[in-house]
Amino acid sequence: MSAPAANLKISDERLWDSLMEMARIGPGIAGGNNRQTVTDEDGEARHLFQRWCEEVGGTVAVDEMGTMFARFEGTDPDALPVYVGSHLDTQPTGGKYDGVLGVLAGLEIIRTLRDTGIKTRRPIVVTNWTNEEGTRFAPAMLASGVFAGVLDRDWAYDRTDARGLRFGDELERIGWKGDEPVGARKMHAFFELHIEQGPILETEGKQVGVVTHGQGLRWIECTVTGKGQHTGSTPMYMRRNAGRGLARVTELVHEIAMKHQPNAVGAIGHVDVYPNSRNIIPEKVVFTIDFRSHKLDILQAMEAELLARAPGICADIGVKFTAQSVGQFDPPAFDETLLGSIRDAADRLGYSHMDIVSGAGHDACWINRLYPTAMIFCPCVDGLSHNEAEEISPEWAAAGTNVLLHAVLETAEIVG
Repeated sequence: MSAPAANLKISDERLWDSLMEMARIGPGIAGGNNRQTVTDEDGEARHLFQRWCEEVGGTVAVDEMGTMFARFEGTDPDALPVYVGSHLDTQPTGGKYDGVLGVLAGLEIIRTLRDTGIKTRRPIVVTNWTNEEGTRFAPAMLASGVFAGVLDRDWAYDRTDARGLRFGDELERIGWKGDEPVGARKMHAFFELHIEQGPILETEGKQVGVVTHGQGLRWIECTVTGKGQHTGSTPMYMRRNAGRGLARVTELVHEIAMKHQPNAVGAIGHVDVYPNSRNIIPEKVVFTIDFRSHKLDILQAMEAELLARAPGICADIGVKFTAQSVGQFDPPAFDETLLGSIRDAADRLGYSHMDIVSGAGHDACWINRLYPTAMIFCPCVDGLSHNEAEEISPEWAAAGTNVLLHAVLETAEIVG
């Protein structure tokens, strides 16, 4: 890092004020935000972000998926840019920081460079990816998935919400469907700052998380089939209770995940019981298992053990088990050179830090397939996220943004 920038830091107060001003758009009912993707509130947030970027000399472009790219020129217009960003959309009962911190931290970097007159050789592009959350229109990370070529653009346009509205129609309705072909841009590198969404950094007393891997996942939809009978008149020994099969598989999932600690998890999060009547023994239960690990061999081993053991466990109590894959994502490993820049920046600035694995999916996970990518985590209180009570401190936000600033500057190459 050159001498003029060695001790450079962002404005803590300005970053926090920006977070609070953005949080006024799409307020929730309990102190957080409800700014779901391609709603009117999302459109309003985009306009504010665009105005802020243009005020500091940025040029904002929008691609066909609505992703915003605010470009700030370097001294070499032909050099591949360094990208930084995250997302502005939220869960229906979301917090004020999930995604938003990463976008506004990128903007704060630019504001800091304008304040100091520091220039970089490479352009810097601050990015707001569309529909990272995937709550209104599944799946999550929709726009970055199209950008990375793992999802089809027209298929994405046809995703519908609970009211049957199409993603493509809603994107056009709010005025943020751009003309730029998705994925046409080339990147030198991509950085994403995000709140951890878990309790590890706060528990360990660390200010910064250096995200070495994202977790891969396997979603397995399972069906246990028994026989629907009267709960009062069917003897216990004659029952074929699909609910009991669910219970046994639930314990199996927990057992399998515990075999592969640390950083392997498993749970059943969605369950449908049929006929779901209080006086009928369940005849069928459909549920989804979520296995995650940052190591592909462990992920594959967990899935294989489930498929090998669950049919027998269910057969022992007279019910049938079947399963099918309904989603999978292999674990990404982030770029070692960029991770080194993040660790070095944290050391120089005196911030405590640790390596960490992301338990959630992020846009960086898709971009990592194309270009060198890295992530930084900021602690959050009690690990709470996807909840209106989500909270971080101004000091945590500043620490993560300062580390991001220095890693971006090193990668974008300070001039002079």
